[in-house]
Amino acid sequence: MFGSGYSVTPWEVKGLVDYDRLVEEFGVQRIGTELLAKLKALAGDLHFLLRRGFFFAHRDLDLALKEYEEGKGFFLYTGRAPSKSPMHLGHVIPFLMTKWLQERFGVNAYIMIPDEEKFLAKKVDSLDEVEPYVRQDILNIIALGFDPDRTFIFRDTEYAGRMYRVAVEVARHINFSVARATFGFTGETSIGLVFYPALQIVPTLFEDKRPLIPCAIDQDPYFRLQRDVAPKLGRYKAAELLSKFVWGLTGPESKMSASEPEIAILLNEDPDSAAQKVTNAFTGGRATAREQRELGGIPEVCPVYHWYMILFEEDDSKLEDRYRACRTGELLCGECKVELAERVRRFLREHQERVKRAEGLVRKFMYDGKLAARMWSWDFRR
Repeated sequence: MFGSGYSVTPWEVKGLVDYDRLVEEFGVQRIGTELLAKLKALAGDLHFLLRRGFFFAHRDLDLALKEYEEGKGFFLYTGRAPSKSPMHLGHVIPFLMTKWLQERFGVNAYIMIPDEEKFLAKKVDSLDEVEPYVRQDILNIIALGFDPDRTFIFRDTEYAGRMYRVAVEVARHINFSVARATFGFTGETSIGLVFYPALQIVPTLFEDKRPLIPCAIDQDPYFRLQRDVAPKLGRYKAAELLSKFVWGLTGPESKMSASEPEIAILLNEDPDSAAQKVTNAFTGGRATAREQRELGGIPEVCPVYHWYMILFEEDDSKLEDRYRACRTGELLCGECKVELAERVRRFLREHQERVKRAEGLVRKFMYDGKLAARMWSWDFRR
């Protein structure tokens, strides 16, 4: 989708995104107070990213919750496409939401590692370019704390044999004209990428329940197609829980991207180096401390405040205090950065330790756990 001054596709996001326009163009719904109340009643609480509206839109979340109440349940599906660079902090957001939903509802989670996507999209020159990051990404995901017996992590080039027959059935129901209109395919698009959405849809059919997909809103086009195809195959239309995009360290017009490491915090980078990036980040502050004291800062455009909001301050009252202190000039940008830098440093140290321990869990998530072992004999028609 291309708007005034920005563009959003499943493979690239540029510019200052107009979320109101995206909601209208994509045909999704805002998450209202009534739906949040229902989710809170069933889950026992709300994740802070829901309370703060970072996950802001949905498709059929109400139906997924209704079916859960009725005893039918739902399952979770999300993923991460390895590229030629490591995961960054922004990549963990959909996984944190997926893990929270798994914990609160006791449901299965399927995590696709589409190790061919970037190659088909011509973002890398060979499959070998992403190979060093495939296992690294899997370890980063495991380190976030998923249930090893209720989670199946699979890479496409390894698991495609189980999915291919179903992908062919999916593809049969998608005309090229629809795919082109949905994804913006051109004469330069590889035919591999044209077929790829069919494979992306297959995990939504893993169970005879409604899939719920926590992801950023740029991934919605895949599941718009799924919602057309699934009923023809006797399966449920996908529900989605959609987030906004994570800013880079230069402000709201930037999207954190591993291809721009200077504005991203990478999960495998030295914690002290990452902390230094935070101290160099753009802020919504004034030119001088005196002006800041007199006029206050502008947290609405500050990536430092943005990062407190989405990951580094779970307490709503403390976040509100920080917002007020910034707005009134009581809090200077340097102080705010120093505290965030320390929180980033601590997060990375702890996460990297968990990654080391995750090495011993890979087989359980991919092959030997209760869900993983069952999925290696999965048959759509059974």
